[in-house]
Parts: sequence; structure tokens; C-alpha cells
Amino acid sequence: MEAVEQKNITLERDADSNLKNLSDWSTEIAEVLAKEEGIEELTERHWLVINFMRKEFHEKGDAPSIRRLTKESGVDTKELYALFPKGPAKKAAKIAGLPKPKGCI
Repeated sequence: MEAVEQKNITLERDADSNLKNLSDWSTEIAEVLAKEEGIEELTERHWLVINFMRKEFHEKGDAPSIRRLTKESGVDTKELYALFPKGPAKKAAKIAGLPKPKGCI
């Protein structure tokens, strides 16, 4: 478990570097997490995916896999990889303040 201080807030992380406490998440924190992942600016399309992931997590208790993202979010696979390079479901979950989706390496 790793703790990282951002904007005078200490963010506790799990073994995958995702937020340990879901209640620590905010849109401001998402911007910080995105920058850590090499995404300089979150666009409307990023937020579509992030908000979909958060909604699914709160309704079903797990972050959606890439397969569910591409089938249900309105963003296809190619665009997901452009928005969240090198592991879109895992990276989007991290920015959304959620645990790594089951099935992600």
C-alpha cells in the first residue's frame, strides 16, 4: 500500500496503485491521476468512459471489463485505446478512482 500526497490530500493506494478509499475520488483527483498516467487533459470522451465506469461500479460492484466498455459505453475499442493507451480498462478504472477490473493483468 502506497500513500501519495496530492493537493494537500494524502491518497492511499492499493497494490495496483489504485485509490484505496473510493471516497477520496473527485474530478480534481481524476485530473491528477490522469496526468500520472500520461494523459494531460481529460476530454468529454474521457469523461464519458470514466462516468460510465463509476456508474457500473456503483450498480454492479465491479469496474467493467474492456469488453463491457466497448459494448455498453458508446466508445469503441480503437477509441478506448486512443483515450487510455496501454490498457484502457485498467487505466480508466484508476482515473475513475476504482479498483482494477477483474480480469485485467
